[in-house]
Amino acid sequence: MMTKQVISVIGGTGLQGGGVVDALLAQGTFKVRVASRNPASDGARALSARGVEVVKADLLDPTSLAVAFEGGHGAFVVTNFWEPSQGARETEIGTAAVKAARSAGIEHLIWSTLPDVESLTGGRLKVAHFTGKARVDAVVRSAGFARHTFVQAPFYFQNFLTLMAPQPLPNGGRGWAVPMDPALRVIHAGDVTEVGRAVAAAFGAGDELPNGSVLAVCGGTYSWNDFANTLNALGHHVEAVQVPADVYDGSYPGAHEVREMFQYFAEQTYFGPQREMHIGAANGLVSGGFTSFADWAQVHLKP
Repeated sequence: MMTKQVISVIGGTGLQGGGVVDALLAQGTFKVRVASRNPASDGARALSARGVEVVKADLLDPTSLAVAFEGGHGAFVVTNFWEPSQGARETEIGTAAVKAARSAGIEHLIWSTLPDVESLTGGRLKVAHFTGKARVDAVVRSAGFARHTFVQAPFYFQNFLTLMAPQPLPNGGRGWAVPMDPALRVIHAGDVTEVGRAVAAAFGAGDELPNGSVLAVCGGTYSWNDFANTLNALGHHVEAVQVPADVYDGSYPGAHEVREMFQYFAEQTYFGPQREMHIGAANGLVSGGFTSFADWAQVHLKP
């Protein structure tokens, strides 16, 4: 019986990486290794109990990643802009992780990225949590991996359970105050854990997947009104209302970043000008496609 090749997952205790771990375990083709800052944590111990090899390593310490990548065939790397220790350093941290994977002899790297908003808008909009990832793409392409693949995560359905859960509105209702036309159908959204299905399929496909492919994981293209109508059909009472940019910018810490993101959506959609090709590549690789908002909300957003 041949020894299974190892896939190293950086970020394996988060939503994206956790979905990758789940999909790889379900696939059963590879041995899964996860890097954890604290292998004794409950999350890491739960992974170990499922047969995952957990090693101590930290994205913030690139030298520690050698043990995570050592002897591995493939690696999935995702960074987290919203973690305070990463944030503005996302490009630096991602670049260091990619170089560590290459130095360790990883053959197939899959990098979780997003469109380069700053370049696409001629510098008018920054959207650092998109652009910071995109700036690592060139590093991946030039690193010299035998194979490399890009995966793009959608606007998370899970946002509706956390930061973008419906809130009280000035008119007395509940829903979302957004700095864009709520009728614009420009938001590519999905269950973020299903990024793992695309990643596992890409590792499994090997040479059958064109090198450098971009896989955009998408459960559907929505407007804010679509989200509201779907939830109202389930028994909620929510709406989306447009507010001026300056009002939105002052509504909570970090709102400026999110407002620029919504402005970018309105101009170029979430996945940008190459959206059809990248969404098509993911749908063509993953049998059955990805979960729609209506199906996801029926399970996770009961009134």
